[in-house]
Amino acid sequence: MKTVMQQRILFSGYAKLPTGITASEISSVVGVMAVIDVEKGIIIEADCTLATELARRHVAEAIGGYSLQEGIEPLVQVIERIYQGNAKRAIITALRIIHDKYRSFLEDQFAALEVPALPVK
Repeated sequence: MKTVMQQRILFSGYAKLPTGITASEISSVVGVMAVIDVEKGIIIEADCTLATELARRHVAEAIGGYSLQEGIEPLVQVIERIYQGNAKRAIITALRIIHDKYRSFLEDQFAALEVPALPVK
C-alpha cells in the first residue's frame, strides 16, 4: 500500500519569458511547480517563479485543486481568463510541460506493472 507521500509527486515545467518584462529581469524563464496526487490526478499544491508574490499566489490558487485527468485545455482556459500579464504564454507552456510529464509518469508506472494504461486526456 502506498503512503500519501508516495502518491504525491512534484512535477515542474519551465518556459522562456518574453524579454522586456519585470520577471525577465530576474530570470529568463518562468518555472511552474505542482505537487500532484498521481492516483487522482489532482494538483494538491502549486507555485511559480513570477516576479511578485501577488502574481505567484494568484496563479497557484488558480492551478490548485485542478484534476489533470480532465486534460490540460480547461486549465489553459482558466489561465487565459485570470492572468492578463505578459508571462501568460510562458505559464501556459510550463503547464503543458507538467501535463506531459504527468502523462509520461503514468504511462511508465502502468508499463512497469504491465497493466493497460488509463485514458488521460
